[in-house]
Parts: sequence; structure tokens; C-alpha cells
Amino acid sequence: MTFLTSEQVILLTGIFAASSCALVGSFLVLRRMAMMADAISHAILPGLVFSFVLANGPNLFVGIFGASLAGIATVVAVEALQRTGLLKSDAAIGIVFPAMFAIGTVLVTRYFSDVHLDADAILYGEIAFSPFDLLIIGNTNYGSYPLIVLMLMTVVNLLAILLFYKELKLATFDAGLAAALGFSPALIHYGLMTLVSMTTVGAFSAVGAILVVALMIVPAATAYLLTDRLGLMIALSVIAGAVSAVLGYYGAVAFDVSISGMMVVMLGILFSLAALFSPSQGIVSKVLRRRRQRERFAADLLVMHLHHHRTASESPDHLAAELDWTDAWLDRIIARAQREHHVELRDGRIALTPHGDEAAHSIARSIGVPVD
Repeated sequence: MTFLTSEQVILLTGIFAASSCALVGSFLVLRRMAMMADAISHAILPGLVFSFVLANGPNLFVGIFGASLAGIATVVAVEALQRTGLLKSDAAIGIVFPAMFAIGTVLVTRYFSDVHLDADAILYGEIAFSPFDLLIIGNTNYGSYPLIVLMLMTVVNLLAILLFYKELKLATFDAGLAAALGFSPALIHYGLMTLVSMTTVGAFSAVGAILVVALMIVPAATAYLLTDRLGLMIALSVIAGAVSAVLGYYGAVAFDVSISGMMVVMLGILFSLAALFSPSQGIVSKVLRRRRQRERFAADLLVMHLHHHRTASESPDHLAAELDWTDAWLDRIIARAQREHHVELRDGRIALTPHGDEAAHSIARSIGVPVD
């Protein structure tokens, strides 16, 4: 990959960081374990220090091993506290991950303050340096180290999901049924947490442990608002992550700000758009749907009222007073009922049409009201 330009390396690193995180993040969101991503991203710090000592220097592959152990230890500790019955999930996470992170921070500042394993690098990362962090084996330069690792993590996560899609889906939505069918929800859970830990440490050198949380949760949360199908949700979360990486890079260049930070800002914008305009769950969609439902109810009420007083047509003023509606609202509902051919105007008065009379009978039957 030495043929890539620095800009291409940064873009691809961001895309693969977001994609690898989004793949496993979808299951965290569905399992209501978003805070576990935050816990693991901080709790891997002691594992990274252990790996630094074990490898006698920085080694990302050994780092993945150490961080994965720390991540699994965090999950085990959280669940052990939960099983005592003394604490709920959020409280257990709030106890374990600050403790793990504090231990890691103390170790880093005490024993490694004179080397480049520092807290700022671990927390915030710097994706702009990814073209210069090279993987050199022997005399061969294979290109950007973070990009290669994130490409591998994306492939590993994708293969794991494809191979164990049925098991992951079943254990996520109905762990009891999964156990009854012979699957092990616990094994699936710890396998997923292992992938989360590996993905976190694979991405932290590029975007930092804190921003990994956003890349793991926000794309999945965005996709969750757009669909209720698992396969489509995973695909949309990857797309959202990749789009935010590209837009974030060019936005950071334009405003001369942090690339990783701008990528997460773009994720926030995408989530906000989904929260506003999602066809099924968006705020705007819900407002419009409630408005349509209110108009539908009012139009049906108008038809039933006219049917009940079908001996004579009624004037708008009389209708507004009887139904306690404003003139503007009454005009709106009359216009709707006219479009549906339920009412008509006769010499300035409102009367039910034959089609409206049939609609009144249908409404009455649907709510169990006897009609004459």
C-alpha cells in the first residue's frame, strides 16, 4: 500500500476504523450494552501497558492480545458484580472501568512517562499520523501499520458476523431460546466482547480510545433509527461510519481542526438527521403522523356528527360551536372531507353525501356502535 498518498491513507484508515467498529457496535446497541464499549475502551489501558512490557516495546499485535485480555476481564468483573444482586449493570460498569482505567493511567505515568506510550496518545489518537506509522518487516515496507490492522479487523469482524450470524441474532434477541436450541449465549457473549476489545485496541492508535466509543455506537444507533432488519441495520451502520469518515476528513481540512473529532461531529450530524427524518421513528415523521391521525379522527368525527344530525345540513358556525373547533380547523377538516367525497356544500351549509353516509356506517361498525 506504499502507492497510496497520505490523504488516501488517512481516508482509508478512517473508513476502516469506522467500519470495523460499526460491525460489532450494531450488536452492542441491540443488546443495550452501549456503555460496555465505553468501559472496554478505557479498561484496556492496563492490558496495553502489560503488552508493552511483554513485547519490550510497542507492538500492536501483542497489544491486541493484552487489550483483549483486559477487555474480557472487564466484562467478567462487571457480570460478577451483577450476579451478586447488589448492583445493577450501569453501577457495575461505573465501578469496574474507572478502576481499570485508573490502574492503567498510574502505570503509564509512573513507569512509561519517558516513552511514547502516553495517556494522550491512547485517549485521543491522531489519524493524521497514520501514513507515517509504517509496518516494515525486514527491508520491506508494507505501508501504514494502523491501516493494515484496521483492514484486518474489518475482515475479521465481517467474517465472524457472516459465520455466526444466526447464533448472534438468536442470542441477541432471545438468549433463552438460543440456550434451549443448544447454543451457548455466554460463549457468544464473550466472543462478541473479544471482538469489541480487539477492535478497540486496533482503532485506538488511529482515533483514540474515547472516539472509538463514538465510532462503535453512533453509526449503529443511526442505523437503528432507520430500519428494524438486522442485516440492513449492520449495512447501514457501516455506510454511516464510512460516510462520516470521508466527510469528517474534508471538513477537518476545510476548518483546520482535528480529523478524528470532525469525523465524530459528522456522525452526530448523521444521527441527528436520522432522529429527525427517519420514516418510522423520526421526530418529524412522528409529528406528521400524529397530525394526520388527528385530522383523520376529526374528519371521522365530522362525518359521524353529520350522520347523527342527518335530518338537515348544518352551517359552519353551528358546527364550530357544537364541536368546539376553531374556524380555521373546521375549514381544514371540511376540505379534507370534501376531498374524500364525504361532505358537500349546499347553499353555504354542510351536508353528508351518500358516500359519506356509507363511511359513517363503516366507522360505526368499526367501533362497535349500532347504526340506524
